[in-house]
Amino acid sequence: MTAIRIGAPLAACLTLLFAAPAQAQQANMSFFVTSVGPGKGADLGGLAGADRHCQQLAQAAGAGGKTWHAYLSTQGEGAVNARDRIGKGPWMNAKGAVIAKSVDELHGANNLTKQTALTEKGDVNNGRGDTPNRHDILTGSTAEGRAFPADKDMTCKNYTSSTQGAVMLGHADRMGLTDDAVAKSWNSSHPSRGAGGGCSQADLRGTGGDGLLYCFAAN
Repeated sequence: MTAIRIGAPLAACLTLLFAAPAQAQQANMSFFVTSVGPGKGADLGGLAGADRHCQQLAQAAGAGGKTWHAYLSTQGEGAVNARDRIGKGPWMNAKGAVIAKSVDELHGANNLTKQTALTEKGDVNNGRGDTPNRHDILTGSTAEGRAFPADKDMTCKNYTSSTQGAVMLGHADRMGLTDDAVAKSWNSSHPSRGAGGGCSQADLRGTGGDGLLYCFAAN
């Protein structure tokens, strides 16, 4: 019993000692891929719901002191460009690697790869070749990070539908079925599709996703 009483405080101290650097790094984090989606397919509760999801995950990871926005564009009246709602950069992942120093670099020669597109927990997100593949990330955006015209749904009705519609997806691991630029696009690779209408959780999983988002610290 004596050994247990002495060992427990020591174990607690060692846990804090090793956890502190990771927590400090995550406090400086300004970009992540969500480890989970809200669970209702592309129905995120609109932009507000998506932002709230980012904020809650960041809070749980120790980075809730920043204002977090989901990288999403909307369509129609008052359309929003994803690139205009994520701040100016630079953005750093949970391990301290800078993925881009500015909005222009993010939409150009950025440092976003499977190894740097980490979750808020600092984990590598499953990509092509992993089981399950979760590399499809909801963006609703063009390659330039802008809104699509309103004539064709690319946002699952501005992130309010979990049945009919489509949402543009990017590949977080920069890999696809081919070796062209579209397949390697982190933010605009292909729209969702599926038997459930295109916006359901099952549809998103069917093409290699899980309803995940890119989250950026906007301040």
